[in-house]
Amino acid sequence: MSVDGRPGGEQPVLRLRDGKMSFGDRTLWSGLDLDVRAGEFLAVLGANGSGKSTLLKAILGLRRLDRGSLAIAGQQPRRGSAMIGYIPQERRLAPPTPLRARDLVRLGMDGQRWGPGWGGRAKSERARTLLDSVGAAHLADKPVHLLSGGEQQRVRIAQALATDPRLLLCDEPLLSLDLNHQRAVVSLIQQRRRTHRTAVVFVTHEINPVLPYVDRVLYLADGRFRVGRVDEVMTSSSLSALYGSTVEVLRRGDRIIVVGVPDHPEHTHDVDERQADPL
Repeated sequence: MSVDGRPGGEQPVLRLRDGKMSFGDRTLWSGLDLDVRAGEFLAVLGANGSGKSTLLKAILGLRRLDRGSLAIAGQQPRRGSAMIGYIPQERRLAPPTPLRARDLVRLGMDGQRWGPGWGGRAKSERARTLLDSVGAAHLADKPVHLLSGGEQQRVRIAQALATDPRLLLCDEPLLSLDLNHQRAVVSLIQQRRRTHRTAVVFVTHEINPVLPYVDRVLYLADGRFRVGRVDEVMTSSSLSALYGSTVEVLRRGDRIIVVGVPDHPEHTHDVDERQADPL
């Protein structure tokens, strides 16, 4: 067995050992051991400021750990790794942006290279194939700033898949999307995981949209963490122990509702009493 309770076997796509990360004099997380294997869906939860996005930065090679080791398919993390696809939060691009949808996907293949020689029939066809795989082939020549939030996220998924990654990092990609677009985006990510055994690390402030697909949860809170199955982590006793105060976890049908997450001055929380009633 691995240190986090997962069965051994093939090399994990992501391996973190004794990881520590701080922000100033505040420890975000410490002593974190984590294996994420091919085809696994890991949801990363926690309040704003708990270190969720910082974890993604470490995986992307944008920030070094304060302590510990991190490997992606046995290699040190580095910027621009073809083994990692990244889907950011939904954010609308400004109207002056001179990009079409297929150009944005091409950036996933070529990075920031632009200008003479940047084109090429094979890569253009690859971009159209990727857009078609996410149901966005009809958007290929449309300016990105004219796309809806849901359409832009489809294009960003195609961009993230451009290098055929082994690990897909999703940084709250459902924010600002309506329920139908949330379902469409999650379905595309799940389809990729199922057909290619791509490992998924999905940072979110709300587990319910991805709950049917989650294998395990990493919950970060106040410098502490818990890793395990949903029914192990998302419980009143587990979250109360993490926060050091009473937190109640309720089940209503196929939804999980968290009530009583304490408020702290150094950061705001994404899940609190105001979200006690499901949509």
